[in-house]
Parts: sequence; structure tokens; C-alpha cells
Amino acid sequence: MTAGDVVVTGGMGFIGSHLVDAFLLEGWNVTVIDDLSTGRTENVAHLRDHPRYRGIEADVRDPMSRKVMEHDADLIVHMAAAVGVRQTMENPVETIDTNVATTTAVLQAARRQRTKVLVASTSEVYGKSTNVPFAEDDDVVLGPPSHLRWSYAASKITDELMAMGSFVQFGVPVVIARFFNVTGPRQTDRYVLPRFAAAALSGRELEIHGDGSQTRSFTHVEDAVRAVTLLAGCEAAVGEVFNVGAPNEVTIADLAGRVLRAAGADPERDAADRMRFVPYSEVFGDRFDDFERRVPDASKLASYTGWVPVNDLDRIVGDVVDSLR
Repeated sequence: MTAGDVVVTGGMGFIGSHLVDAFLLEGWNVTVIDDLSTGRTENVAHLRDHPRYRGIEADVRDPMSRKVMEHDADLIVHMAAAVGVRQTMENPVETIDTNVATTTAVLQAARRQRTKVLVASTSEVYGKSTNVPFAEDDDVVLGPPSHLRWSYAASKITDELMAMGSFVQFGVPVVIARFFNVTGPRQTDRYVLPRFAAAALSGRELEIHGDGSQTRSFTHVEDAVRAVTLLAGCEAAVGEVFNVGAPNEVTIADLAGRVLRAAGADPERDAADRMRFVPYSEVFGDRFDDFERRVPDASKLASYTGWVPVNDLDRIVGDVVDSLR
């Protein structure tokens, strides 16, 4: 896809701001729409005087935002969302409403000129499935609705259905990207890796939720951004869903040890004093479910775009720790 005008919703957030940098480097004119509910102006402060950057502090659902998306975009990358486990547990209604309503607003705006839309989804949609590695056509297995932990996953499944419905019913060219634990510089300590890094650098305990045996697969934000830009230019990707994740599977307890090592501590000697295991019920209440493994099958993304991750787990951990020093 030739560089033109791209609108990035949530472009002042963690992944969004890195995407903005990448699109500018590729020659795009970039407009960001962000209500700053989770985004931060400091993430894009270095772009304030860039001639091809425009930042709009507004809700995606505002009439002004819709006008921008309808008339000023050759591509829309929809990153805006209510995210995070704690946000989901404490504000489930807001999480569902925000995610579904903003995605609906984006898709309705794109319908006017059939503007290409890349919708950000999440590995959370796989729920409690044990069929690892997860493939895009796998069934999803969510817990009961009484467990509000699944509010976020349910909202993103609805987003995906809205996107696919807009493609089939109205001809909106959509691409869906399911991100797997993307991390790196600019991510806040509401997420596990920067939270561990901040604690390790300040000499505090690393709080591990559960027994630490659960695994996650971490993806460097640079690799995730490259996947998005490749998908944006891949016409064959329209109407498809793609996992965006690296096979960097690690237990959370092992991750804590790697962070301590990167921060200059001796995890073998200090682990007992520096790691504190806290039951999920104490952190999120009794109505909380989790899953043991989250592993992506990214072969579809590779076959369509040639994408392969280039950052291993040590690089990922090191970059997060170094960014917080």
C-alpha cells in the first residue's frame, strides 16, 4: 500500500505511539485520535513539530473524529481500547462499552469510502483454550459470564465480529491483528514486565500473581509494529485474522528472575527475598479466572507477509529494564 494519510486511534498509547513513529518513517501523513484515557502525551511529545504529524485529543466517537476518519484517511489503524486486567475487573461495563462502541464508530466511518481498517484485537479471545499454540481458526473457550475477567475478551470478540460483518455486508476492507503480550519501552507498569522492572530497579519485591507457573509469550513492540505495517500493505490480508506474537514462552516466575538479572541482582541468591507470590483472589477478588499458557502460532502472518520476530526474550527484558533506568 502506497504511503498516504493514516489515522491511528489510540496513537498516544504504548503500541500506538510506536506505530505512529513507524508510519512517519515510511512517509505517511499521520493523524492521531486519542482521548488520553490510557494514552500519554509524552509518548508523542517528540513529534510535536513534525510536519506530517497531527494529534487530536478527542474520543473516537465524537462527530469531529468521525469526520476526520471519513475524509482524511486512506488507512485507519484502530488501536483505541480499554485495556488491562485490572481495568476489566474494576470497570467491566466501561470496558465492554468503550471497546464495542469505538470499534463500531470506526467501522461506520470507514464505510463511507470503504477505507481500509486494521483492527487491533488480542490473544485474550482464545480464553482458556488448551490447544496451544493458538491458531486463528481455533475455537475460543471463555469462562462463565459471572467471572468478569472475560469482559475484555468478550468485547474484543464482538469487535472482531463487527469487523468481519462490515467486510462481508458492506465491503469494508478490514484486517484483524491479535496481539500477544506486546511489551517494550513506553509501556506503563500496569503490565507485568515493566511492573517487574520498576520494582527490581527500586529494590522492591516483585509481586507475582498466582504461583508463577503460568506462561506467556512476549513480543517486542518493534516486532509488533513491523507486523502491522506489513499487514497494512498486504492486499491479500483483507478479510483475514492474524496472530501477532513471538514464541518467547516463559513462566512468570522465570520472567521475574530474568528481570532481576537484567537489573543487576542475583536471582539465585535474591529470589526468596525479592519475589512475593500473591493469590489471584487477593489481587482481583474471587470471581477471577486465568489460563495456564498463551502461545501463538504466527505461521499465517509469516506466510502472508514474510514476518518473523527478531527480538528474543533477553533483548525484550533488557530493553524494558534499560528504558526505566
